[in-house]
Amino acid sequence: MKYVKSLSLVFSSEGAKSLGGFGAIGSIFPEKWNWLYFWEITAFLSVILAVMNILPIPILDGGYVLFLLIEMVTGWKPSMKFMDIALRIGLWLLIGLMLYANLNDIYRFILK
Repeated sequence: MKYVKSLSLVFSSEGAKSLGGFGAIGSIFPEKWNWLYFWEITAFLSVILAVMNILPIPILDGGYVLFLLIEMVTGWKPSMKFMDIALRIGLWLLIGLMLYANLNDIYRFILK
């Protein structure tokens, strides 16, 4: 629950600076193997992935739910062309977010 409450920090300038990609994920695991800590981190990463998946970005599940809610409320079914464009925009948003997060990791690695 703490993670869901702190999700709003991602949309701040401070949160954007602390956003990390594969390097940040790898750095949260300890150097010495610990089964319990490994599974705790794995569960935490699963929660992060689940929360990210329900965001209303068109390519994710949350985007599909958003379009279904719009259809239920308004009765307007988006055309296939509209859905195709929305999914492409969502895909490019996710690719951009992934690039930004991994470039943040590289930037932090260079500064160290």
